[in-house]
Amino acid sequence: MINKIQTKIYFLSLSIFIILIDQFTKYFMFYNKKFFINKDFILFKLDFVKNYGAAFNIFSGSQIFLSLISIIFSILLTYLILRKNNLNVLDLYSYSFILGGTVGNGIDRILKGYVIDFINLNIINFPVFNIADISINIGFVFLLFNIFKNNR
Repeated sequence: MINKIQTKIYFLSLSIFIILIDQFTKYFMFYNKKFFINKDFILFKLDFVKNYGAAFNIFSGSQIFLSLISIIFSILLTYLILRKNNLNVLDLYSYSFILGGTVGNGIDRILKGYVIDFINLNIINFPVFNIADISINIGFVFLLFNIFKNNR
């Protein structure tokens, strides 16, 4: 029983850690953008973009809709982490990474009306993104890997 509780606390803590890193990096970029903007780090450069939409700027200007989606998915993912007992470790990592990213971007949407994006890849033409976006994508990769692994 204690082991299950410790496991659930670990995965929620992972989400909280992701949220804190995401919010810190956005805060840091917001208040230091003049110094860091267009700094080149070989594979990427730092930029500053206010994203009023979701991924690839879809649903741009739909702050209330996107905020509600963030809240609903955050509640659902928290429920899955805390209440579902038949999840394997890869599922829990998936949900934790997605939850951390969803809450990180959701905080921005709800409090600012936009999401701060600042990582701009040099190697390919790709939209500017942030730590929360990376976290959500890592979670989806884990989820897809687990689905394909279990369907073999």
